[in-house]
Amino acid sequence: MWEKDINIHEVREIRSRTTVFFGVGAIAKIDDICKDLKARGLDKLIVVTGHGAYKKTGAWDYVTKAFAAHGITYVHYDKVTPNPNTHHVNEAAKMAQDFGAKAMLAIGGGSAIDAGKSVAILMKHPGKTAEDLYTFQFTPAEAAPIIAINLTHGTGSEANRFAVVSIEEKNFKPAIAYDCLYPLYSIDDPALMAGLSENQTRYVSIDAVNHVVEAATTTLTSPYAIDLALSVVQLVKEYLPVALKDPKDLTARYFLAYAALIAGIAFDNGMLHYTHALEHPLSGVNPNLTHGLGLAMLLPAVLKNIYPARPATLADVLAPIVPGLKGCGCEAETVAKGVEKWLFSVGSTHKLADEGFKAEDVDKLVELTFNTPSLDGLLAIAPTKATKEAVRAIYAESLTPYNK
Repeated sequence: MWEKDINIHEVREIRSRTTVFFGVGAIAKIDDICKDLKARGLDKLIVVTGHGAYKKTGAWDYVTKAFAAHGITYVHYDKVTPNPNTHHVNEAAKMAQDFGAKAMLAIGGGSAIDAGKSVAILMKHPGKTAEDLYTFQFTPAEAAPIIAINLTHGTGSEANRFAVVSIEEKNFKPAIAYDCLYPLYSIDDPALMAGLSENQTRYVSIDAVNHVVEAATTTLTSPYAIDLALSVVQLVKEYLPVALKDPKDLTARYFLAYAALIAGIAFDNGMLHYTHALEHPLSGVNPNLTHGLGLAMLLPAVLKNIYPARPATLADVLAPIVPGLKGCGCEAETVAKGVEKWLFSVGSTHKLADEGFKAEDVDKLVELTFNTPSLDGLLAIAPTKATKEAVRAIYAESLTPYNK
């Protein structure tokens, strides 16, 4: 009930390794950020965005006004798509280098922020490509300063050291994690998220739930990651239906944005495992697949696999959406069906077969899971042994619903 004591119009600072300006109206803090950038001599920026959300949300008006007020010049790369690829990163990095940009500002959801982070690395490593970066041909020692204006309540990328970009030619969707990728400043303004579509609202919030379910159950997890997970699932369970019913409800957007932010911090501390490792091949094969939908389709089968290994933790974390769990490994199938029922209740009803995947695709997906650079690191910290047989079973069981 603590959230009733929060004034959502008071902008607070939430610190991890990134200073995040959080709350309704936080976008106005871009003026303070630009003042600081100018004082640091960072007066030439590349701005990385998608095609239109940066304008539709109203963020762009604040940004350009702050640029003008503080004498900051910029170039703008606006071609980032969902599931960004290495070509986007290479094009933007060349633009930044040709301009002499000193810092990178991303405006958008996880796609724009992840692409922008990758650009920031290449800005400090001339001669290297995004393909080099995402096949681990070099280890970046530094990146240009990163500023992120987040437009969705799901990514967590605005406060952590991760980025994901696809290598389309190989159907690879690797992830990178380097300390130089923590943004210097980020903005989470729920008012900028009120225009998210119903599907965007649904799937970015499901992404946040997946972040903490995984972060709370890796072999590297901590009490901090688990504690954050407890709040995230409760907040998403309570406020996602509200936002789906009334997209302009800023209280719902505020707490979903907070849930996503701390979920990003949770997996920065506890890392991720099966669900993200297995989703990346799905959207690597089909770049049009929404990341959060891919996660939603896999989550019940993943939970069936891991619940016996972490029953006490998952019984607590999942209590808001699957009440009455006792923390016994024998509840694995009950948990899988219960989480799937909750997903269906918030409108996430598709399974892999509904997205065009067939039983004969499973072997290819398994091979991509084990061959895509970086995913072996996620599988290695799963709470159960991530064999090809285990991964194959998760994909196969995700083709159709448990609750028929």
